[in-house]
Amino acid sequence: MSTRTLIRGHLLDVPGNPFTDSVGLRSEPDGAILIDGDRIAARGAAPALLAAAPDAPVVDHRGSFILPGFIDTHVHFPQLPVIGSMGLPLLRWLAERTLPAEAALDTAESASKAADRFLRMLAKNGTTSALVFGSHIPIAQNAFFERAAASGMRIVSGLSLGDRELPDALIRTADECYRESESLIARWHGSGLLRYAVTPRFSVSCSEAVLDACGALTKRYPGVMVQTHINENRDEIALVRRQFPWARDYFDTYERAGLTGATAVFAHNLHPTSDELSRMAEAGVRVAHCPSSNNFLGSGSFPMARHRKSGIAFSVACDVGGGTGFSLLKEALAAYEMQMQRDDGVALTPTTLLYLITSAGAELLGMQDQTGDLSPGKQADLVVLRAPEGSSLQAVLAHHTQDAQQQLGAMITLAREESIRETWVAGRRIYPDAG
Repeated sequence: MSTRTLIRGHLLDVPGNPFTDSVGLRSEPDGAILIDGDRIAARGAAPALLAAAPDAPVVDHRGSFILPGFIDTHVHFPQLPVIGSMGLPLLRWLAERTLPAEAALDTAESASKAADRFLRMLAKNGTTSALVFGSHIPIAQNAFFERAAASGMRIVSGLSLGDRELPDALIRTADECYRESESLIARWHGSGLLRYAVTPRFSVSCSEAVLDACGALTKRYPGVMVQTHINENRDEIALVRRQFPWARDYFDTYERAGLTGATAVFAHNLHPTSDELSRMAEAGVRVAHCPSSNNFLGSGSFPMARHRKSGIAFSVACDVGGGTGFSLLKEALAAYEMQMQRDDGVALTPTTLLYLITSAGAELLGMQDQTGDLSPGKQADLVVLRAPEGSSLQAVLAHHTQDAQQQLGAMITLAREESIRETWVAGRRIYPDAG
């Protein structure tokens, strides 16, 4: 039985880094990709591929756009219910809204149901890979991994860790943080499309002992990632300064524990010092930029130009539930708007924005050889996007049938989950449910 499938439509992707390489938007208006098993075997003009693979079943999406799967590098599994909790800055939002909601997700049954909803929202918005902040409760995080394995998505996640500034139900000692994380690593890291990330919540909620335990885990299991937060809010930074009076700055609290390097992804980094940026670049850490969350919580504005000048890699992420939804297209628009308001703002184009929600995320997660664009040899992670009948997006696209940049700009501005027709991971359709 053949494992090959040919998908036809308007192909759009960015095969490289447009900030540093001479690459642009790759557009094939009547294009196709030939999937063989879990990988893209060929791409090109549809008539040529149809002739070359006459026996392959054809999924005909003419009139739709086929993009690489979106890659979210910072999103919180337990926080879907707190989306839209308005009127509070970060630390009060955490204490009054978010942490109580996370503490309530304390059984395998409730966590499994929440995980299914969460994962479906990712897929429904075209996300195929995600770096996911997990629960503080081991039974809930194990349930999340079970449902993630069943979802068919590429998921990197880990037990959230902390021993202070948290509800009692979420607090773990440093020894418990180590042992419970180690158990989850043994069970889930490298299982199918799943990987593990050591996940200290942030230095506010982690004593030196917990940060040291996290560092010890990364030394013992060098293949795991690290994810945490940094420099999101000025009150948070001041609190870290009081908690760690010996530290040069926020980043130093992670440096001392050995939580840096190319497998470390730090969310936000809105208010870094110049010395922090220099040391972050030297360490090779990556940054997840979460524009709608930064706006919603009033945390500040991302200094993209300073990150670029320092050579720090970054991508765009949704940060649900501080973020205002799961759509990375919407986050790309928010990133564009944020830079337009800054005196030192980076001029972002539709091409660079698509890069920031696809290939850039693959690079941050160390998946660039597997996913991020629609090149042959990559795994077949893709999104089929079509303007709803009678929508504003359809009306705008009708005016730009020959201009791929304008079409992509319209999609970033107007397309949301109602425009996502299909989501595929590793050659399998995961949304709508294939079965």
